[in-house]
This record gives sequence, C-alpha cells and structure tokens, in this order.
Amino acid sequence: MFALGAGVDEILAQLRHHPDMLSASVPLYRLEDTGMARQMQEYATHSVLGWFRRFDDYRLQQQPPCWQPLTAYARDDFTVGILGAGVLGQRVAESLKIWGFPLRVWSRSAKQLPGVTSFAGRESLNDFLQGTRVLINLLPSTPETLNLIDETFLQQLPQGAFFLNLARGAQVVESDLLAALDSGQLKAAALDVFQVEPLPEDHPLWRHPRVTITPHNAAVTLPEEAMDYIARAIKQREAGDTPPGCVDRQRGY
Repeated sequence: MFALGAGVDEILAQLRHHPDMLSASVPLYRLEDTGMARQMQEYATHSVLGWFRRFDDYRLQQQPPCWQPLTAYARDDFTVGILGAGVLGQRVAESLKIWGFPLRVWSRSAKQLPGVTSFAGRESLNDFLQGTRVLINLLPSTPETLNLIDETFLQQLPQGAFFLNLARGAQVVESDLLAALDSGQLKAAALDVFQVEPLPEDHPLWRHPRVTITPHNAAVTLPEEAMDYIARAIKQREAGDTPPGCVDRQRGY
C-alpha cells in the first residue's frame, strides 16, 4: 500500500486504531520524494536567505518609512540546523551547502553527509540546538515528536534564532512559540503547518509581525512524478527487490 504525499502518519494512525484494515504482512511504502524535495529546497532556501540578508527587517522598516541600512550578519555565525535527516532533510541540506552556511542535522541515528555535522540521539539534542541559529523542522510525525518543540526546547537555541516549520503543526506548542517570539528568544518564524488547519482567523499567529504563514503548501505531491515512482516500486517488488521508503510501523515512518 502506498501513501501519497506526506500523509503516511495519518494512515498509520488509522491502522493503529483499526488494525483489521491491513494485515501486518502487507508492506506500507511512503513516497520519499516525487518532486517534494525540490519544493522543500526552494522554500527553505528562500527563508534562510531572506533572514540572512535581513529582508524581514527591511520589510518592517517600510511602515513607517525608514531608510536605514542594517548591519549584515556574519555567514560563519549563521549556522543552519535541520531536525530530521531523511530524504527531505538531506536534500534541504544540499541546497543550502552552496551558500556557505555552517550546516548541521539531528536525527535518531547518525548520518554521514559531506560538509554537514551530524548529531544523533536524544542525548545530543541540546548540543545541536545550542549552536543552531536557524532551525528547520523536517521531523517525521511520531508519538515522540508530538509537542516536542516547546518552551524548554526553544530556550536551548541562541537568543534571536529563526525557526522554519515544514513538518507537522502538532510538533509545536504554539503558545510557547508565540512567547518565544514576543520575548525575542526567536527573532522570526516561517510556518507552513499548524495544530489546527486551516489556521483559525482569530489566531494570534496571523497578526504577529515576525511570522510568515503559508497554507500547508511548502511541498505538494506532483501526480505524474508520484505515479512514476509507484510504477517503479511495483516493478522492483515484482523483480524481488525492495523499493525505498518501506515504513517501519514501530518507528512510525
């Protein structure tokens, strides 16, 4: 069985509540890319470069009009950390490497990525966060990542850090995120996913001057590429090979 797009966690949740829907002997595959990686690269690169060049600050200077050049950030101090080092996380790291930012990833198990520092395991999470100036969330949705990004988590980042959420809204405690933005612990956030979607019209995130919102469209499944991916995987199965993206039901991804 194949899960289109990034909805594998929703399918797994249904299977946990209704185990009779699918025998455990039937493999479940996720579509690991199908055009989504490039879209994630575009979104992440746009956000990181915008913050690095202080375009968000210049936008705020337009009201009221203020002609004031700002001090540039030092590239060597603008460390980008990616939570999650799967297919999407690795591709995002690749797209940012060419801009010369220090790069790091955090994942359950260590990864060997050229030019990228790898942190692995819960015991290394604080060290990962404390050196991360721009945090990009691309973690899978599992019980362990539910409400992971809370006040304690955000306080581990350097003062004035930036946060980009491309994964799942349920991983972020939104009231703690707002508090971090109001206190200056976070300087800005770009958010594509939320606890409740569509984001309610009266939600304070809509009105926060340091928040950029998009309607869960950072990356969408491209049907033609998805069908090609599925067809290749079926052929691999028929040939006795194992296609990529087989879901581990215990881990949740």
